[in-house]
Amino acid sequence: MRKIFLFIFVLFATVAFAQVESEHMKFKGIPIDGTVDSFIGKMKAEGFKYLGKQDGIAMFEGDFAGYKNCNVGTMTLDGTNTVNTVVVLFPMCSDWASLERNYMSIKNMLTKKYGEPTDCIEEFQSLYGPYDDNERFYELGMGRCTYVTGFQTEKGSISVEMMKVNMLEATVKLQYWDRINTDAVRDNAMDDL
Repeated sequence: MRKIFLFIFVLFATVAFAQVESEHMKFKGIPIDGTVDSFIGKMKAEGFKYLGKQDGIAMFEGDFAGYKNCNVGTMTLDGTNTVNTVVVLFPMCSDWASLERNYMSIKNMLTKKYGEPTDCIEEFQSLYGPYDDNERFYELGMGRCTYVTGFQTEKGSISVEMMKVNMLEATVKLQYWDRINTDAVRDNAMDDL
């Protein structure tokens, strides 16, 4: 009788592990997988406005994580029509305080959901300063500021970072990579070697 219980336990544990291994990263509950057209339909069902495709990226606009009018892009695997990456650009900021507030808010929500980050770089590469928020924003615009935090899960990777758009505007960029589909690209590239 004990052997039967042990066998059933091992069987259920194996099935549960196999399901975790085959699950895709999700964005708003949508698996980051499938064709671009099927992903577009699912995003529309979630209330996102489809803006069209540009350079192979399906573009959307909508509300995300408490922020209005975010831009969302979905990218596909090289040489395929399978979605593997989702990028969110939060509303533009024209000052350091707003940008930092958005970055820290998203970072804190991700930490609460996924645990401590695996990587975090928040630094300025300038020799002196910056001494105030205007200088911080200027340093970002000049490319001498790195604020990026990464999270690893069994389903994929997530990063949040500050990104300059131009000297007067910046945004917070959130990116999701599905592990299964990203590994497929790498495995395909390995075949080339």
